[in-house]
Amino acid sequence: MRHGTSAATGNSLLVGPLTLFIILCALALPRATAQEAPKSVDPKIAGAMKQISAARIQTNIEKLVSFQTRLTLSAQDPSSIAAGHGIGAAREWIKSEFESYSRDCGGCLEVKTDRFTENPSERIPQPTVITNVYAVLKGTDPQSARRIVLVTGHYDSRNSDTLDATGIAPGANDDASGTAVSLECARVLSKLKFPGTIVFLTVAGEEQGLNGSKYFAEMAKAQGWDIEAVLNNDIVGGDRNPQQDPSVVRVFSEGVPTAATDAELKLIRNLGGESDSPSREVARYIGDVGRTYDTGVKPMLIFRLDRYLRGGDHYSFNQQGYAAVRFTEYREDFNHQHQNVRTEKSIQYGDLLKFINFEYVAAVARLNAATLASIAYAPAPPKKVGLATKELENDSTLTWEPSPDGRASGYEVLWRNTEGPEWEHVKAVGNVTRTTLPISKDNVIFAIRAVDKEGHGSLPVVPLPER
Repeated sequence: MRHGTSAATGNSLLVGPLTLFIILCALALPRATAQEAPKSVDPKIAGAMKQISAARIQTNIEKLVSFQTRLTLSAQDPSSIAAGHGIGAAREWIKSEFESYSRDCGGCLEVKTDRFTENPSERIPQPTVITNVYAVLKGTDPQSARRIVLVTGHYDSRNSDTLDATGIAPGANDDASGTAVSLECARVLSKLKFPGTIVFLTVAGEEQGLNGSKYFAEMAKAQGWDIEAVLNNDIVGGDRNPQQDPSVVRVFSEGVPTAATDAELKLIRNLGGESDSPSREVARYIGDVGRTYDTGVKPMLIFRLDRYLRGGDHYSFNQQGYAAVRFTEYREDFNHQHQNVRTEKSIQYGDLLKFINFEYVAAVARLNAATLASIAYAPAPPKKVGLATKELENDSTLTWEPSPDGRASGYEVLWRNTEGPEWEHVKAVGNVTRTTLPISKDNVIFAIRAVDKEGHGSLPVVPLPER
């Protein structure tokens, strides 16, 4: 429709005084929606996404499967490692891959292994050495480098029996696919420089009880790591079953924080904050990234911790108070998970290479990489975000302290209806620490995010009431 004409007749549109008043009032309110107006594409991030290779991912998954079994209880002795069999050989290969990426970027990655002995438990019959392998791309800004965003997958596998240390356990989807995502993100993003720090992690012991991630998350908490987001990729192979939707990846996130104190739980209940945990804000951020960048797969936000009767490594980080989510393919085929390789009544069982959609894994890796890069480029989230509640009033006043790394050039207010799953509206308010909007705080959920001069937005922070 052209301005000033009727779509039906082409005649001049007559506007009465009352109608004009209503239109002007509507225009005065901030109505831009976050979903309709995604943030601008960063060419550096878009360029990195193009470097993600389905062929490279396929080679990495094939290599992981070639170790025959990666069960945490399997062989780790020097002869088995030399023969390329067992979890010890897988561990050494992953470490060598990270080291090769570091050589390619002039030593930009710090490659590390954390080794510990897990005591006997239900799925660990005797003391067992477990090793996490990871690479750290340290941020270039002294203040922002303290902020960490982390991607992880578990490199151990299993068959029907979690204690079978010698039987074949290919683990192509569960979870060579997630390990391949961490590796490919490290290879591609290590070519760039970010103000914030990115950690590319692979853990063992997941199938025995989340042992590796539990150890790592507890270590990070004890050392005071400022982890803003954990992206856990587990079963992202896009299993080739007829009901699969290769255009979608599920993103699971906890609602009420696992680590919340009694006082925090009371506040959550009073404010209706059951759907605004830090993990849920990470999920919404991923949704925004998925709308901004053409990754080849769209995030489907699932507002629960995980699937029924299942668990994953993101939960270990949730237990330590970190924001963490899980990526998983749209439809799993349980004949291809936790099963001995065999054929019964014409049904193929086992987690085999032939069921993996490598293009799908690459698309999931792009979504992860774009999210990691967006957070690592962004300024730190604002601190002490508050919502004035001292007076009975219909306007809403929000206050906050500036981003501690000093990189924010401005701030944005986000809001949505209380039943809305994602942020519906966004308003830039400038480089200020206080703003008032003509919107009732009783009707919506607010958040504040910091934005740098290039448009990178931080994770949003939901305000606490100020009395």
